[in-house]
Amino acid sequence: MAHMSTSSMSSAAADLTVHSIIDARARLAGVVSVSPLQPCERLSALTGAKVFLKREDLQVVRSYKIRGAYNLMAQLTDAEKAAGVVAASAGNHAQGVAFACRAMEVHGRIYVPTTTPKQKRDRIRAHGGRYVELIATGETYDAAAAAAFEDVAATGATWVHAFDDPRTTAGQGTIGVELVEQLGGVVPDVTVMPVGGAGCFAGVTRYLRSQSPAATIVGAEPAGAPSLARAIEAGGPVDLPTIDPFVDGAAVKKIGRIGYEVAVSEGAVVWPAHSVHDVAARELGIIEVDEGAVCTAMLDLYQNEGVIAEPAGALSVAALAQLRFEPGATVVCLLSGGNNDVSRYNEVIERSLVHKGLKHYFLVAFPQEPGALRRFLDEVLGPDDDITLFEYVKRNNRDTGEALVGVELGRAADLGALLERMNDSRLHCERLEPGSPAYRYLT
Repeated sequence: MAHMSTSSMSSAAADLTVHSIIDARARLAGVVSVSPLQPCERLSALTGAKVFLKREDLQVVRSYKIRGAYNLMAQLTDAEKAAGVVAASAGNHAQGVAFACRAMEVHGRIYVPTTTPKQKRDRIRAHGGRYVELIATGETYDAAAAAAFEDVAATGATWVHAFDDPRTTAGQGTIGVELVEQLGGVVPDVTVMPVGGAGCFAGVTRYLRSQSPAATIVGAEPAGAPSLARAIEAGGPVDLPTIDPFVDGAAVKKIGRIGYEVAVSEGAVVWPAHSVHDVAARELGIIEVDEGAVCTAMLDLYQNEGVIAEPAGALSVAALAQLRFEPGATVVCLLSGGNNDVSRYNEVIERSLVHKGLKHYFLVAFPQEPGALRRFLDEVLGPDDDITLFEYVKRNNRDTGEALVGVELGRAADLGALLERMNDSRLHCERLEPGSPAYRYLT
């Protein structure tokens, strides 16, 4: 991948400088907390590296987004503030904007997708109070942003971009300043960050690489919305035809221009999916992380470290399973947010089980005769297997009835034996493969 020179960058990307990040740090003093950098013994033991968690989930709005939103709004003119502000967000930037609106007594309208979890919507209203109007529209961030753009064009309000404004990215880049200070003036060997619109990724990368060109940066994207990876492959930002909105804080159809240009200027390379990469110095890699792996990381963080991470917040930790480090390397994972709705945990558990190969679904044609289900339990299921779902889906004749059966295995390795027993039985069993059209209705 050829590097992009500074002269060929857009003015917005060129305006993201180390000086602008340092200025943002001073501007945010007293507003943004210096989030803890915590060593993680469990992840260190798993990877052989010295793994630290940068806890941006502990900010007042439970994510790093307050850094960019406040830094941008603090630089608005009186006229721009008087016009009111408009923002679009999957939920976290919205909370940062709402916080800033209330603190600065600026009125704002915030557009979020209809898929934004209730927990995030409630927190937006709580932070903004009477200064903020919340508008839910469209199923994705991009759809909400389109509606917000129309609002700005019609009303002349001031646009507060979630990631593609140098003031936003500079504010988010202050995380990099803190990292170096917290490590005693040393840049981490490897910094792993989530990538959505790539504003934070751009700001932190710009600062860390200015302090140490040998610093390795890893951008972790959800496999269902790899907008930066596709942009690098295409030679510029492109619209993804569809995205999986599950990792809502990072599910963006089109990468930001600033994030893309910073990534390319630093030599970003898309690493192969579904493989383990040996991480070396001076690399900037973009890696796609399966949503099921994200769910597993969320549950592991909660059960082991007591950390409540939202899907995007757990992306960096989930990416570790696809990375191999030099022994003892200093690795920082950015936990970008903790705004997770408790009502989502059933889906989180389900996706995690599927990812680990423990949950499977089948269409089974049962003969309509006494004892058919008992034979399935006795002759097909293993001793550690459980039925988690059983629903008749079709009974159009007297001989057979087709049922949807969910099976949770005791061990992922037991699947082969289960399939063999199904083949040996008198029952017709069809496995529903993950990713198939029918399967998406189950998870």
